[in-house]
Amino acid sequence: MNDLLDKLCQNRRLDRAEWRTLLEARHSLDRQDLFARGLEERRRWYGDQIYVRGLIECSNICKNNCLYCGIRRDNRSVTRYRLDRDTILACCGKGYGWGFRTFVLQGGEDPGLTPDWVAETVAAIKGRFPDCAVTLSLGEFDRDVYQLWFDAGADRYLLRHETADPVHYGRLHPPELTLAHRLDCLRNLKDIGYQVGAGFMVGSPGQSADTLAEDFCFLQDFQPHMVGLGPFIPQKDTPFAGEPAGTLEDTLILLSLVRLTLPKVLLPATTALGTIHPQGRELGIQAGANVVMPNLSPPAARDKYTLYDNKLCTGDEAAEHLAGLKQRLAAIGCTVAVHRGDFPNS
Repeated sequence: MNDLLDKLCQNRRLDRAEWRTLLEARHSLDRQDLFARGLEERRRWYGDQIYVRGLIECSNICKNNCLYCGIRRDNRSVTRYRLDRDTILACCGKGYGWGFRTFVLQGGEDPGLTPDWVAETVAAIKGRFPDCAVTLSLGEFDRDVYQLWFDAGADRYLLRHETADPVHYGRLHPPELTLAHRLDCLRNLKDIGYQVGAGFMVGSPGQSADTLAEDFCFLQDFQPHMVGLGPFIPQKDTPFAGEPAGTLEDTLILLSLVRLTLPKVLLPATTALGTIHPQGRELGIQAGANVVMPNLSPPAARDKYTLYDNKLCTGDEAAEHLAGLKQRLAAIGCTVAVHRGDFPNS
């Protein structure tokens, strides 16, 4: 396997057969060596600076019915909410005072978040905090909507592809959602000029070495600026409630492989990773991640954004405890960056 890792470290592509070979045998890799390689690549581009993003979960209303998601349309156990613009701006104001220079607006595909309303909200954030970046993660829309939001000042867009295998995609989503449309959205976003994030859940039902090989081939071809990668965690009110969660080991291995595949990528150590292990975030950073996203949402809303069970939203996951997060990062030799944390173009 070392020859394939060497090839990745030399910035050379693996073909689908090579990816399948590597991913089939990933649990036999020398993890200490793999994580050291991932850490070296992260340090080459970012040193020991970790970028922080202030996450604002602006709505848990969603028109879609994805089988894995706790805010899916048919989940009647969720107390639904939608933040108004003043509340979002107040969250940004608090975050700015604490040192955040990127705000992430994340939500379900909520018909109440109209294109014009989102554009006006983005423009308001950029007008009040012109030195900050705005990231959107609001789902699938037509190209003209994405253009509207970009013109309003949005800088980045997160849209996990979830899986690059169409059969696997169909197992995770209702029939009206297709992989082809998801990939069209990602291409449109990149063409417009966003810094674009793709990604997938580790250990999602039906995932295999074959589907993961498709994922890595897609990432090689698409070259996203960001990759969201965290373990699948079942949610009790979904059809996947009884499925096993993705593992810490697998998530860390795949984080390192993403870092080696896309050396400059913005790679979060996700809340889901921190949920399955108390040191999950730190271990992710030591495997090659360089972004963390503390929660800036109003405290009363945080436990309603139930994508999966037992989601962390307090302690050092909460933006107001940034000092605690800084201490935890310092313990592993890292510091919090005090700027927007854009993708390096050089």
